[in-house]
Amino acid sequence: MIMTSRLRKLALTAHVTVSVGWLGAAAAYLALAVVGLTTQDSEMASAAYRAMEVIGFAIIVPCSIAVLLSGLAQSLGTEWGLFRYYWIVTKLSLTVVATAVLLMHVPTVTRMARIAVTASLSSGDFADLRMQLVVHAVGGMLVLLTTTALSVYKPWGRIGTAKAIAGKVRAR
Repeated sequence: MIMTSRLRKLALTAHVTVSVGWLGAAAAYLALAVVGLTTQDSEMASAAYRAMEVIGFAIIVPCSIAVLLSGLAQSLGTEWGLFRYYWIVTKLSLTVVATAVLLMHVPTVTRMARIAVTASLSSGDFADLRMQLVVHAVGGMLVLLTTTALSVYKPWGRIGTAKAIAGKVRAR
């Protein structure tokens, strides 16, 4: 079913809004992860990790799910389609993987927030876990920036149908 113009614009506005929300929250999350990793101030590190947990649960996870659902609605309800263009399939795949990784990563953030509440963190404490939070945040930002670029540039063109592909093969 193709959406009416008004509904399409509403759905696009929702999709762009939650996408920008996810990107902004991920940027704040990355900044906090870097502060948590690099600060010498135990209280500052504790506050950073506790804030990361709140941002993750209250903004990033809901936005990621909303982006996935609104993107599906956009593709299924417009002429773009879900499997008509390579950039849409790529963007969908990246969003699904990013959301899955995020959902698997949330317990790590909760663990670090709990550690930060109960322990006095010095710069070397839990270094691997703290670095993991930064690496995940950087990876998330790269994926989000990639999906944004895909939305703007729309590379690679349309996915051919089996009939069209067979015709091209016979023509050669």
